[in-house]
Amino acid sequence: VSVLAGASAGGGLQRGRAATALQRAAARVQPLGAVRLRSSSAEEDMDPKIKDLVDQIASLSLLEAAQLTDALKERLGISDAMMMPAAGAVPAAGATPPPAAEEAAAPEKTAFSVKLEKFDPASKIKVIKEVRALTGLGLKEAKELVENAPKEIKADVKKEEAEELKEKLEAAGGTVVIE
Repeated sequence: VSVLAGASAGGGLQRGRAATALQRAAARVQPLGAVRLRSSSAEEDMDPKIKDLVDQIASLSLLEAAQLTDALKERLGISDAMMMPAAGAVPAAGATPPPAAEEAAAPEKTAFSVKLEKFDPASKIKVIKEVRALTGLGLKEAKELVENAPKEIKADVKKEEAEELKEKLEAAGGTVVIE
């Protein structure tokens, strides 16, 4: 209280008010066990025996609550494995999910990229013309793209379109990969 009172810049009257306010606030603070975090109309309709149990459990320390949990698990025959789904399906430490589950969960790829890996130097002009036709690029851009192979020609295309692009570019003399 004296630290707060001394920190105030305005004389004895302000220090006295700060100290009194702090004392009033301290008097209103309740022990944690006495604080009611939630109240509901359902609690009012509750059986007194259940209400007493809830109050007793709420007043337990963390260690006591852990011991209560262990004792209830043992008495009721509940294993830790049975508790996992209720805890949000969190896998146990060191446990690895089966690989089949990962593969089944992975969605099938729907967007593909068509990449020109290399081309036959004798058919360079044909490949450039085909790249221009497929991409809508100008002559200079298409030439740079082909000469700087391996380069991506088109991205985020459907599998059918990617296969069609691959066929056309390979027919012109290019080596194409679909990723």
